[in-house]
Amino acid sequence: MTNKMKKRLPLGLLALSMLSPLPSRADEGMWTLYDLPTQVYEAMRGYGFLLPQGALYSDADAIKNNVVNFSGFCSGVVVSPYGLVFTNHHCGFEAIRSHSTTEHDYMLNGFVAKSYAEELPNENMFVSFMKSQQDITPRLKALGIDNMNKKAQAHLVDSLSQAMTDSVKKTDKTLHVDIDAFYEGNKWYATTYQDFTDLRLVFTVPKSMGKYGGETDNWMWPRQTCDFSVFRVYCDPKTGGPAPYSKDNVPYHPKTWAKVSMDGYREGSFAMTVGYPGSTERYLSSYGIKEMRDCQNDPRQQVRGVKQEVMLRHMRASEAVRIKYDSKFAQSSNYWKNSIGMNKCIDSIGLVNQKRAYEEQIAQWQDTAKHLTHKVDFPLLEKLYARRSRLTKAMTQWSETFSRRSNIEFNARALRLMNEQQAKGSKKGEYFQFEDNADQWDAATDADMMAALLKNYREKADNDFLPTAVYNTIDKRFKGDYRKYADWLFKTSVMLKGGKIYFATKQYAQDPGVAYAKAIKAVYDKIMGENGKGWSLADSIAVQERYLCDAKVQMEMDKPHYSDANFTMRLSYGQVKPLALGTNKAYYTTAKSLLDKMAKGDKGVIDYQAEPIMRTLMSANDFGKYTDPVSHTLNLCFLTNNDITGGNSGSPMFDGKGQLIGLAFDGNWDSLSSDINFDSNLARCIGVDIRYVVYMIDKWGHADRLLKEIGVEK
Repeated sequence: MTNKMKKRLPLGLLALSMLSPLPSRADEGMWTLYDLPTQVYEAMRGYGFLLPQGALYSDADAIKNNVVNFSGFCSGVVVSPYGLVFTNHHCGFEAIRSHSTTEHDYMLNGFVAKSYAEELPNENMFVSFMKSQQDITPRLKALGIDNMNKKAQAHLVDSLSQAMTDSVKKTDKTLHVDIDAFYEGNKWYATTYQDFTDLRLVFTVPKSMGKYGGETDNWMWPRQTCDFSVFRVYCDPKTGGPAPYSKDNVPYHPKTWAKVSMDGYREGSFAMTVGYPGSTERYLSSYGIKEMRDCQNDPRQQVRGVKQEVMLRHMRASEAVRIKYDSKFAQSSNYWKNSIGMNKCIDSIGLVNQKRAYEEQIAQWQDTAKHLTHKVDFPLLEKLYARRSRLTKAMTQWSETFSRRSNIEFNARALRLMNEQQAKGSKKGEYFQFEDNADQWDAATDADMMAALLKNYREKADNDFLPTAVYNTIDKRFKGDYRKYADWLFKTSVMLKGGKIYFATKQYAQDPGVAYAKAIKAVYDKIMGENGKGWSLADSIAVQERYLCDAKVQMEMDKPHYSDANFTMRLSYGQVKPLALGTNKAYYTTAKSLLDKMAKGDKGVIDYQAEPIMRTLMSANDFGKYTDPVSHTLNLCFLTNNDITGGNSGSPMFDGKGQLIGLAFDGNWDSLSSDINFDSNLARCIGVDIRYVVYMIDKWGHADRLLKEIGVEK
């Protein structure tokens, strides 16, 4: 599960009753910690949670203090007094790739830093600690936020968050405040964070283990994936607080950290995840679900399928290309498969019709609800979505084709080029400066990808949204040969090279990359509507969806409800529990199951191939302290019914004593619609057993210093 929602970039869940005419249960969803309802805490106690409620949020050694937002797209957990952080391998994927070369391929062979000096710094990565959270809804409502469109709301929120940040910085200059919408904008919470930007790679297993099973096993059970990587937080040696990277920085000393447990679990054991789930839409109307299925998921999986076929072909032909594109392919394929699975689930359970039936109940209830401030106009909502669906599909096709290619920077620059406010120089000599990023992409791969995507876009997109100038050039100059066009553009355009291009020149006027950029931006502008006014539909839809959310909560005032995930810290709880589907009824996998899959790898299944040492490690007669008391062998991965989504990757999985038993890394295929409809019978969280993690640190990495640091005896 790659998590694609970044806090600073443009990847709790709602109760089951919010989506269907079924009774809600307090043990479903993702809950904010600072205002956890008493009813939910008591349910946790009934499941086996042994700590006081203050141990979650308010105590000095609260669990929340150990959990981090990992670089804006994943979660992680601090596990030592020297700032060691565990997260998933796929969360560290790009960092591992960026340090890899054909001579030192850490992606292929793994990496173990034997000392602080060998730990590798990473650009544009950070961990963020949540310090506190508060409900500021009255303050924003008093400022009229309910009567603003999205643009005005964003401006108000930015202004207030900056004012609140300025205030907290008077106490501690390393803090900042973010404000997020909850319950579809019916509530607003302000969260204070502290970011550490010097984050260094410490340990990673080879990709064959960190991503074992590849796309074959992605979103599937059973799993044997050793999905973890290890980083360390560094800080200012004088203050002990955040500081930009410096060779003089020292390991961070947190006041508290999570204890690694070697005790394991049994079926029915309490299990809790705490992390940063990215985005769910459990309050979404039936019309919104239909739009998601038909206008987002469908075109996304179709375009990405074309793109990934090209990437994979080139990656398998060249190690140098594989290193450059490994992370890009993983990011693309993860939600390609998710889109396919989600649509399958939506249709198999008839979710759209279920939601419409429930909305009929709400419509009847709100006709007699005297205390309801606003009523949902369902006919209007249906009309609004009907008007927008064509634009949504067009934007998905455009985005997946022209802004989500492997060489994203090329397209980003193409679009930025059109913004003359970013031009440099005098008015007579304005220019745009291109940096040389040739080391980040492969010309043959990207040209091949561009050709395939242009051909596909022409075949699938609405004729009204075609960049006709591009296709005219392909037809007239290159007789319909897309690859020849791409090769010509890549060879001749300054946009793929470092250097300057002046606007008031013949070079600019005749550059094929400029022409390409103008053509695709014209399509973007047409989809958005003149000056973006065409997307005012989004404001009208948002108002009705906000009313719908409020109606659902008001209709069930006697039950606790939780907000959709929005990449703020959330808690989910449940039990270690098998999935009663298929032939595998076990709630865990063992070393033998990995050996069985490796045998399939020997017969040519690429995703099941692993380093030869794994056969030795998994064939041990005695796993010693790593042996599970139930299975009497080494457990690799396990299942719980915790409620998770993208962004939860790397989330710590705690037992009833608040000790670390695993790291969440995936959901299951049977519940890929859980972002919009949680089914406790089908939804499972797949985690890597922390004993498997420590076993690999010990027996594969021989990293005794890390074992000692996390408190595990050799």
